[in-house]
Amino acid sequence: MAHNLKFVPENLKEIRKMNPRLMSYNVEMTEVTGGTFWKAYTEGQIAGTEEFPKLEGGFSNHTAMAGLMQYYPPIDTTNEKLIKLSKEFGPVWVRVSGTWATKTYYDVDGSTGGKAPEGYQSVLTRDRWANILNFVKAVDGKLLVSVSNCAGDHDENNGPIRLTQITKLFNLTTELGGKIDALEFMNEPNMLQTSGAPIGYDFPDFIRDQDIINGWVRENYPDCLVVGPCNTGLTDENPDNPMAKMGAGLGNMFKMGTAHDLLRGHQVKMDVYSYHYYNGISERLAAMMPTGHWPAEAAHTDAYLQVAPGICYMNIPVRDHYMPGAEMWVTESGDAGGGGDTWASTYLDVLRTLNELGSFCTLTNGVIFHNTLASSDYGFLQHGTFDPRPNYFAVLLWTRLMGETVYACDNPNVEGAHLYCHSRKDGKEGYVYLLINNSLTDTTTVELPSEATLYELSGNGNMRNKVMHLNGKPLVLGENNELPCLCGEKVNGTISIAPGSCAFIVL
Repeated sequence: MAHNLKFVPENLKEIRKMNPRLMSYNVEMTEVTGGTFWKAYTEGQIAGTEEFPKLEGGFSNHTAMAGLMQYYPPIDTTNEKLIKLSKEFGPVWVRVSGTWATKTYYDVDGSTGGKAPEGYQSVLTRDRWANILNFVKAVDGKLLVSVSNCAGDHDENNGPIRLTQITKLFNLTTELGGKIDALEFMNEPNMLQTSGAPIGYDFPDFIRDQDIINGWVRENYPDCLVVGPCNTGLTDENPDNPMAKMGAGLGNMFKMGTAHDLLRGHQVKMDVYSYHYYNGISERLAAMMPTGHWPAEAAHTDAYLQVAPGICYMNIPVRDHYMPGAEMWVTESGDAGGGGDTWASTYLDVLRTLNELGSFCTLTNGVIFHNTLASSDYGFLQHGTFDPRPNYFAVLLWTRLMGETVYACDNPNVEGAHLYCHSRKDGKEGYVYLLINNSLTDTTTVELPSEATLYELSGNGNMRNKVMHLNGKPLVLGENNELPCLCGEKVNGTISIAPGSCAFIVL
């Protein structure tokens, strides 16, 4: 359905001011240490001309499944191109976590020879940690980590977590001149054993250990934020909640706990409420949970775009119950659980990414950590080459244009007209509208009150294009990895936003 919109800036009403580090990202622990991560899709799968083979076998330890995973060496966080492109985002949070982190041993003195001790899966060396700390400094970042919680951290009866590991990590960080600014005890603990916890470890054990770890942080590093519970999937005991099924990612593929199971009765209060959001699960895992997978043909629809705000809305009452007034952090976010869909690296996912940012700001204050910076098919940058993908340029424009003040702008929230409005990032008087025309057939027209600057993003006729276009020009790096001009065009009167396009309109 075609829409005709009229912008009336004087009618805008302020909702809130956002965290200036809203747009942040993950560098998975497996990228720091080297290890298995989601296998890359083929060019044919990305283009949609080749099917992804159906998964065979179980899912008890997905980090070891050859059909889904491949080994990647440690990411080079000293790479000049990586640092240069990452700095363009401005101040960010960098999260080092993931399932791999839960079973990582901190070898601060080089005594392991690279072999993980019994009860652990991988080894973090002093040099690798120094590199990530230097990277965080170079990109004007703040560091969020999770710590290990595996068999090696407990006695044979799953007794209270030992403080040996967390003490080593914080001491080493200080010794190297770095700082851990926030801690999230364990990655996706509502899946427990699947996430790396010891066999037989249950939710009362987790709550006990969460209090032990968070209490230690409060006592020894009072400036470090305590974040949790890092849940994915259900927030309540209603397994029939359709939004939970569609947005849980991996979380709803197993018998798992709810957010309440991770927080009920905890004693050490937290500063930030965290959860994970994915728009269902990817093709890799679709055979295991068909109802949780969205086909590419639906990735532009209103129902698909509603998942992110739906999951946020579902978590708000849990946050309000346990941590009233706290920010909400989406500490993992991306196209789909299981390493992303085949189109995660294409323009098609830009609609979801920008709509998540826009809708989140209308609901709460906080931070969204895109998963990941430079790994798997949903990374901002291509693994290895660090070439930018469409989502990189989309969020870069967001950070350059969208200010911290959020306004209510009568969002129609229907096909062709998902609308969000912020102050200008440059500090000048005026407003920035983000319009997502998610109709693939109809143009949306906008009547402007005055001259404006238009930044229209598109796939140039191909929603699965690996190169995004800005006002008709391809966004690719130039010589010496120079960014292309992210320039707008002056417009006036009534403008047309093409089907499948996303437009920033600066007044």
